[in-house]
Amino acid sequence: MVLWLWYFGGYSFLGWIAERIFAAATHSLTQRRRCLLLLPFCPVYGLGMMAVLALPASWRQGPWLILSGAIATTIVEYFYHWVCELWFGVWFWASSGVIGNLGGRVSLPFTLAWGILSALAIWMFQPIFQRLAERTPPVAALVFLLVFTADAVCSARYLTVTHNLEAMRYALG
Repeated sequence: MVLWLWYFGGYSFLGWIAERIFAAATHSLTQRRRCLLLLPFCPVYGLGMMAVLALPASWRQGPWLILSGAIATTIVEYFYHWVCELWFGVWFWASSGVIGNLGGRVSLPFTLAWGILSALAIWMFQPIFQRLAERTPPVAALVFLLVFTADAVCSARYLTVTHNLEAMRYALG
């Protein structure tokens, strides 16, 4: 179970990095915050990769990994968006203007990207995360869980009250 916690944290952090790179590459002036209030984590990436890692081993090999990774992460992305809209009244991203979108929550181009990113993550990062997770003392997982949970609760409360991602983005200056 501790390994899965580290995988979730590692992929959530990589997702935060990917979001920063995407914002810089697209010269986004209104890059919407998709992560927590304080910590540099995008939980949707962690949850997406948890879904990929939970797939049967035969689905995580060769070209099947790209296809199954695309499907698994898109399902997670859709439901994450839906839950955030339902509970917090916010849209972390809007795919309504993108070709092949489903309710503005997911789109075909990003589904294809998630398939490729899932494969790269499994091939490049999973062995590193596994080695790091196996060597990290269990007490560190407890500390991470407590800090992450506190930030997630504060973020959820902030969004529940304000329904304002832009204000959350600038809340800390």
